[in-house]
Amino acid sequence: MRANRGMELPEDFWIPVALDTNNITALSPFLVPQDHLGGTGIFYAMAGFMFFLFMGGTCINTLTIACTIQYKKLRSHLNYILVNLAVANLLVACVGSFTACCSFATRYFIFGPLACKIEGFVATLGGMVSLWSLAVVAFERWLVICKPLGNFIFKPDHAIACCAFTWVFALIASVPPLVGWSRYIPEGLQCSCGPDWYTTDNKYNNESYVMFLFCFCFAVPLATIVFCYAQLLITLKMAAKAQAESASTQKAEREVTRMVVVMVLGFLVCWMPYASFALWVVNNRGQPFDLRLATIPSCLSKASTVYNPVIYVLLNKQFRSCMMAMLGMGSLEEDSSSQSVTEVSKVGPA
Repeated sequence: MRANRGMELPEDFWIPVALDTNNITALSPFLVPQDHLGGTGIFYAMAGFMFFLFMGGTCINTLTIACTIQYKKLRSHLNYILVNLAVANLLVACVGSFTACCSFATRYFIFGPLACKIEGFVATLGGMVSLWSLAVVAFERWLVICKPLGNFIFKPDHAIACCAFTWVFALIASVPPLVGWSRYIPEGLQCSCGPDWYTTDNKYNNESYVMFLFCFCFAVPLATIVFCYAQLLITLKMAAKAQAESASTQKAEREVTRMVVVMVLGFLVCWMPYASFALWVVNNRGQPFDLRLATIPSCLSKASTVYNPVIYVLLNKQFRSCMMAMLGMGSLEEDSSSQSVTEVSKVGPA
């Protein structure tokens, strides 16, 4: 935007690039296609990608919830948390990915400013629940396998409390922009909405909100995941060393090690771009940046609605067999190898 045109910028959007116009409102992302920000092909490609996320995220997460309802054996305390993750992913897919798909297809946010705030809030809420659910899964595995509390038994009531905890923390993170601490505005190519990472030195105090999210919703969950999974790997290695002659224990260690690496990488792929980009903007005030790059963090966070279930659900043999049976593509079988991690936990510290 031209800074010397002597006019107050609109409150409901902000385009962080120079535009040769004295009437910025005429280029509002709520009124006209944003072709001045990118080629038509980019918008349509993003619409196709968001359609894939909408369909894939909706189908796989709905199937996860349906399987848990239908098959009683899936209603374990860990699976409660996975279902909580599926609900959050479904929320993001149905609201965030769907509205972004429609907006990219028309090349502007066709639903208006109020819908932008709703979409930004719902997508942020679902994303935060998903993020904290990943941390809770790691914490639950640490309690069950490493047994830091001795004979403490993680019961369904504890799992339900943990699920409630994720929604409370998500609300703490997503409500502030609705009440004046930061705000929800169109981001990137202006076809999806999220917290205002871009503007500085204004009444919304965006800088402090970005630092709050970085510490509270990235650093703390990441530290929890790294600590818990590191302890889990140490416990498994000790168990494998104690049972060096046991092929099943050695196999369990290798499988869990691969899974831990995939889980941590999945978390970083989802949230590192958002955290890095927000911190860069805060610490490089006024520096120009490519709006196409600004769209990437939002896309990767929405993509988690597909790859998180793949990591946490489809790679779970029990869940996978139930899904195949529900779709008529197989029969339920008791797969003893799927209990390898549980078996290893039994030889962990008492």
